[in-house]
Amino acid sequence: MPELQPHILMCPPEFYGIHYEINPWMDQRQPADHAVAVRQWNALRAELEACGAAISLLPPVEGLPDMVFTANAALIYRDRAVISRFRHAERRGEQPYAEQWLAQHGFQVQQSPADIFFEGAGDALFCGETLFAGYRIRSDVRGHQEISASLNTQVIAVELVDEYYYHLDTCLCPLDAQSAIYFPDAFDHYGLQVLQERVDQLISVCPEEAQRFACNAVVLGDIVITNTGCPQLHAELKRRGYQPRATPLDEFVKAGGSAKCLTLRLDGEDAASWRKDVP
Repeated sequence: MPELQPHILMCPPEFYGIHYEINPWMDQRQPADHAVAVRQWNALRAELEACGAAISLLPPVEGLPDMVFTANAALIYRDRAVISRFRHAERRGEQPYAEQWLAQHGFQVQQSPADIFFEGAGDALFCGETLFAGYRIRSDVRGHQEISASLNTQVIAVELVDEYYYHLDTCLCPLDAQSAIYFPDAFDHYGLQVLQERVDQLISVCPEEAQRFACNAVVLGDIVITNTGCPQLHAELKRRGYQPRATPLDEFVKAGGSAKCLTLRLDGEDAASWRKDVP
């Protein structure tokens, strides 16, 4: 079966900025440089396209600066899109726009349970057959169980214990069905034990590179795209046969996001076993 072309949803940073504070990275006294952010976003898009990805665009909306972080819009599973229900009021306005776009582009839209918070691919990542789900800081553990049951997938909830790594995709990045990058200090003891038992090859990142959002990477086959400033991780990835690439994303780190946060794989992440069954 021929490989599917990676298909990624991005949202132009026309209205991006630090206009409120909903995570420890955000500081309105240190605003993003909008012109630089636009250049960095365009460079990431160009890098993704050079690696063979097709990019679709979610139109930005004034007053919704974090809409640029499309990973949080939904969880994609085959032709289904489980729409996020954001914990913070500042982001809830994004929900109908993501839902409308996904429905118009052929996805079967599924609402998150009404009484829970769920923040999409930011907190739900497939590694092989297993859906790892981060909870406590942004998403609710009960919601993961309900969503997993509706998709008929195995879910393992892992508690996030560091407010700086508030979404699972800031501290875990599946590379394929057996491998993942992770930042151990972001997880409780049980979460670490589960990851070590369930993922054959775990690549840990040091605190300094975790702060550079080393785990918030985009994976396209053996290509791994990260923010700059992750030399130790890149050396280890090269040793294991991957092709790490760096592109500067510091203006988005100011809001608590990087490469992965700025992208939503519409065709499914490479590490998801179900993706290989999609015709």
